[in-house]
Amino acid sequence: MTDAPDTEPAPQGRVLIIAGSDSSGGAGIQADIKAVTAMGGYAATAITAITVQNTTGVSAVHGVPADIIAGQIEAVLSDIGADAIKTGMTANITVVDTILTALDKHADELTPLIVDPVMVATSGARLIDEDAVEAVRDRLIPRAALVTPNAPEAAALTGLDVEDLDGQQAAAEALLDKGARAALVKGGHLDGAVIVDVLATSNGVRLFTRPRIQTRHTHGTGCTLASAAAALIAQGLPLDKAVEKAGDYLHEAIKRAPGFGAGSGPVNHGWPLAGEI
Repeated sequence: MTDAPDTEPAPQGRVLIIAGSDSSGGAGIQADIKAVTAMGGYAATAITAITVQNTTGVSAVHGVPADIIAGQIEAVLSDIGADAIKTGMTANITVVDTILTALDKHADELTPLIVDPVMVATSGARLIDEDAVEAVRDRLIPRAALVTPNAPEAAALTGLDVEDLDGQQAAAEALLDKGARAALVKGGHLDGAVIVDVLATSNGVRLFTRPRIQTRHTHGTGCTLASAAAALIAQGLPLDKAVEKAGDYLHEAIKRAPGFGAGSGPVNHGWPLAGEI
């Protein structure tokens, strides 16, 4: 009989993504899978909704039944497992409840939860009910190792004005007060030639500054950043380093956007893999 190992198994880069599907491939589950793969991770999924959308907007949303969402989560966690779990579109309170109930069955695994509080598509379409905003704030965020709102999402979650760097920092600290272990309040929706993302943790505040790229091709940037960070965390990278590297990856993906679509086009998720085949 062999003794149990003294240390936990090394992270293997497995990410369970719980989010909606985007038929245009630029956001949602499709962007998540691409970003996780580009960062060297392994993506598994539980789809919460099927959207009919392209770069110009969302024309329909079909919610996946709660038992199917729960079944997908259980199927992945009971077999493949996960080194990180990332949530995206949670359209209503039933979806939030379903996710939390399913995850509670595996609470002893202490898998870091990355919460991307998706509320509005890049095109402007609202993707979440008001009661779901409260559920994300009061139930998902307290479980989060990292929450990644943009400025409008941070304002909705905290009730604060997030219109400048001071507002970003105040919102990030408010999200820590709500239970998140780390909060990244992104600055892409604010004015200025430079974009500043604010990361707050118990160790303090760190700023990530990058030049703004003048482009309409920003579809799915929030999904992409959160999933890239999740993939790096799932491989054992420290959280602040994962956030920094994910931001750098996204910045280059925007620069290399392929120019598809008549509206807000997708970024180039696969740029790190170019030329390797």
